[in-house]
Amino acid sequence: MPVRTAHATEIGAEDVARRMRAELSSVEPVVVLYFAGGPRDPRALAEAMQRAFPGAIVVGCTTAGEREGRAWRKGSVVAMALGAEIVRDAAVAVIEDLRGRADVKAALAPLEAHVGRPLARLDPTRHVGLLLVDGLSMAEDRLMDRLGDLTDIPILGGSAGDDLTFASTWVAKDGTAYTNAAVLLLLEPAVPFRAIKTQSFRPLDRALCVTACDEAARVVYTFDGKPAAVRYAEVLGIPMNELAGHFQRHPLGLMVGDEPFVRSPQQLRGESVVFYCEVPEGTVLTVLEASDIVEDTRRALTAAREELGGASALVGFDCVLRTLEIEARGLLDPYGAIFEGIPTALFSTYGEQFVGHVNQTATMLLFG
Repeated sequence: MPVRTAHATEIGAEDVARRMRAELSSVEPVVVLYFAGGPRDPRALAEAMQRAFPGAIVVGCTTAGEREGRAWRKGSVVAMALGAEIVRDAAVAVIEDLRGRADVKAALAPLEAHVGRPLARLDPTRHVGLLLVDGLSMAEDRLMDRLGDLTDIPILGGSAGDDLTFASTWVAKDGTAYTNAAVLLLLEPAVPFRAIKTQSFRPLDRALCVTACDEAARVVYTFDGKPAAVRYAEVLGIPMNELAGHFQRHPLGLMVGDEPFVRSPQQLRGESVVFYCEVPEGTVLTVLEASDIVEDTRRALTAAREELGGASALVGFDCVLRTLEIEARGLLDPYGAIFEGIPTALFSTYGEQFVGHVNQTATMLLFG
């Protein structure tokens, strides 16, 4: 069997690893991915999972919720084992000190040594990167920019969560868990693949230009020369004191052609707006309006599946804001049905990566 998924509800790291080893025993894995919610020690879990799969590259992170196929879970551990029929080759690197002076190029040297050439020379139709990032680092934008300077392969992924406690988030590789770090898994799939980005918003004919901000702190002070919150409310046609209640259904988007890359507001700070990603001065953002999250996601996945002629596995990264909306609107069942019949391991993120850093988005790697 080339791929298998499993989940565990045990709390102890050794108990989780023992269950995963038993459940995934039909696969001789090249790569094991795991996504862990709940009150588990991330360091102990990383060590136990690597011991359970000593011949595989084992990569994981903490989450704000987990999906195994159709089933949505909270506080569990979901894992996927990928065999050589799915992944021909793999290598992994850790990028540390994200909040400081991370040397991304030096951190990726093991990947270049493994493939025997610079990452810039990799074929983007044959290689893909999966990125797991400390979700509290506030470093995803800069990291994705730097990775884009170094390679043209598609890189997608998610920012690790911690069940909405916002205390600490962790990523793991080769038996070691890290915070203030990212893990990049380089894959050469043995089957066709597609990187998918889907967000359930349509653009409106209203735009805002960032005229003053603190980019690193993700704070916008003014849009169009006016206090940011005042101007945002103005274009929505609502009083400023109602603005925060519209954030989830009317975020902003950086338009690339007809495709929005979502920039979600987090909170008001006086008349300034704090975002979940960096919004540089001079950026023109389009006001977005929520659409059908179930149908939009189904359409994106179906299109990719048809292009590939089938689906053998899916690894996904789904914004926790989307999860909260799905739960609040009672859509867990129809949303889960989208993944019926596809071996799926997915987690709720504190941010998503696809070309750059985005919000309120699902990014997915589908194997044909």
